[in-house]
Amino acid sequence: MVLVAAAFLSGMAKAGLKGLSMLVVPLMAATFGGRLSTGLLLPILCMADLFAVRHYHQHTDWKYLLRLLPPAIVGVLCGTWLGLQVSDAVFTSMIGWIIIGTVVLLLLQESVDLSKWVSKRPLLGVSFGWLGGFTTMIGNAAGPVMAVYMLATRIPKNNYMGTIAWFFLVINLFKVPLQIGFWKNITWSSFAANLIVLPAIFIGVLCGIAIVSRIPEKAFRYLIIAMTLVTAIKLAVEGIWS
Repeated sequence: MVLVAAAFLSGMAKAGLKGLSMLVVPLMAATFGGRLSTGLLLPILCMADLFAVRHYHQHTDWKYLLRLLPPAIVGVLCGTWLGLQVSDAVFTSMIGWIIIGTVVLLLLQESVDLSKWVSKRPLLGVSFGWLGGFTTMIGNAAGPVMAVYMLATRIPKNNYMGTIAWFFLVINLFKVPLQIGFWKNITWSSFAANLIVLPAIFIGVLCGIAIVSRIPEKAFRYLIIAMTLVTAIKLAVEGIWS
């Protein structure tokens, strides 16, 4: 049931309801454990990314994409190495703390106009690219990180959606062989479970496209942030106690 819910919410998130992605990661980690949850969730995200790219690909801003991808790949490799050095309890705690940090960044973006500051510092794209790669490898939790940077650039909405869709498709596909070969948390059994919930992803995408313009976005975003923060704190604290 949790996997079906994660697939449905991931589809909605990729269709434009970005706040939902922050709820999926701690929900999965709390249910399946840190490292296993990332292996179960990654193929779901890849499938949802394909739908998102199909819908928004014509709006991609390649300037930002090419700036972010190289440091993101380095960040993924750093996250891969770190994931081999720590226990699952520490791994789960790391996911919690990363999500708490990205929620703080997202709240900062809500209250402070960072666009001028970001536009004058091109190297921030490198820093955010690395951080996005690292956080997505550790806990599939790069959504808020990339949202802070992309929203601060004041890129048009459709260009934002197309650029983010391509970014996550490329990075998530790059992560698959690393998780199979090094972390060994993607198996034929876990992938079979992913295929079973594929219809939930598709339905989630359709629902997300249908309702993205019909809900009060700000109130919805704050509700998701609050729910995510509570779950992330639970993960962080449980990891420390373990």
